[in-house]
Amino acid sequence: MSQNTPLTPLHFNAFVMNTTSHIHHGQWRRPDAEQTEFADVNTWVELAKLLEDAKFDAMFFADVVGHYGDADADYSVYVNEGLQIPSNDPTVLLGALAVVTKNIGLATTSNIFQSHPYQFARQISTLDHISNGRIAWNIVTGTQDNGSRNFGIPRLTEHAERYRWAEEYVDVTYKLWEGSWDDGAVSKDRANSQYSDPAKVHKIYHEGERYSVEGPHLPSPSPQRSPVIFQAGSSESGREFAARNAEAVFIIAGSPELAQLQIEDTRKRAVAHGRAPEDIKFFQGLSFVIGDSEEEAQRKLAKYEENASVEGYLAHMALVDPDGRVYPADTPLKDLKTNTQRGFSEWVSKAITDREPVIADIAWQSHRNNRIVGTPEQIADELVRWQEAGVDGINVINWVIPGSFQEFADKVLPVLRERGLAQTDYAPGTLRQKLFGRDQLADTHPAARYRGAFAAQPARV
Repeated sequence: MSQNTPLTPLHFNAFVMNTTSHIHHGQWRRPDAEQTEFADVNTWVELAKLLEDAKFDAMFFADVVGHYGDADADYSVYVNEGLQIPSNDPTVLLGALAVVTKNIGLATTSNIFQSHPYQFARQISTLDHISNGRIAWNIVTGTQDNGSRNFGIPRLTEHAERYRWAEEYVDVTYKLWEGSWDDGAVSKDRANSQYSDPAKVHKIYHEGERYSVEGPHLPSPSPQRSPVIFQAGSSESGREFAARNAEAVFIIAGSPELAQLQIEDTRKRAVAHGRAPEDIKFFQGLSFVIGDSEEEAQRKLAKYEENASVEGYLAHMALVDPDGRVYPADTPLKDLKTNTQRGFSEWVSKAITDREPVIADIAWQSHRNNRIVGTPEQIADELVRWQEAGVDGINVINWVIPGSFQEFADKVLPVLRERGLAQTDYAPGTLRQKLFGRDQLADTHPAARYRGAFAAQPARV
């Protein structure tokens, strides 16, 4: 493809976490790594301003609710590495970032078992009001036994069952966000002493397997009503959940070819559920090693490799067996029977064909395959390959904060803009308006069936 051929701009999110060591473990030891100061809100305020100046689409915050690996084993490796412990709540942080930015989207991760859906829906609506419609929710179902125990659940719920749970969870939130308040319910009619019209505010009376929620939703409709829905599951159950619910899917495929397979599969599933293929955007996670020359890029890569923590990468990707015990790193993937990280093991098995892949390969494939090393021009060429595979955007994974994002903004984004691969300014409106050209969920989304669904429902006594 000619460099002069007009291209569609990709979307760019900063993929971060309110912690010291998120993805690239060991890098916090570098003197330029300010992620060690994650508990200082100014670290994030300054990064948000940097990203907004660079016209990133969103800040995407990951999160966990427990440590990885065997819940009964020694967890000192996570504490020593700063590997997502300590970490702070991203949802709370978004309130601070919303008032110091105007355009950049703000995405939080929240697990289905860490917060009751009624309370969570209220938090998200509040944030969407504060931000004037820039909030997204990354739906996760958990990967850690320890995280489950922190909420009174003895073991991580079985994989497929977690997604059944998630379906009811989102169903409750959809009813609250989309159906509890009709359009125009808030009248602010001083003359007739009516702030909101009672005929347009409804209880939802949800009765399900796990939840009983009466309603009504306490917040009035926010600019987006429902947040932009992100989801990151790549397993069979995860792709099926995404096909029904997600507007944006975060993938970490080992190559553009593998990304294309996942994207095409998920979009076919979405069509089967009555949605349009373009209702879902796909974001590939990538790290970048940027040099003014190939030689400089390789020198920088060598420094990153020098600081990389083998123990951190393996601990992060630790997989547990059905009894909750961590598999040894040399366990063949064909012998893997696990309740977590199904999608990662599936794509690694496809990526390694010249030998029997083992569990350690999951960590190293994720670390090494999902990075682009080279000049800004070479990086742009590679991003075209990902776009041609069906990728709509990139979740940019940092080595250090803020340096990785500053370098990407200063060196790579200008080249991408010259080729039409990055936006030059923000479109007006909400995050969903910027991404999809509409403020609210598409009519084909399952949440849309609750619009007006409770208007004729009589009150229960």
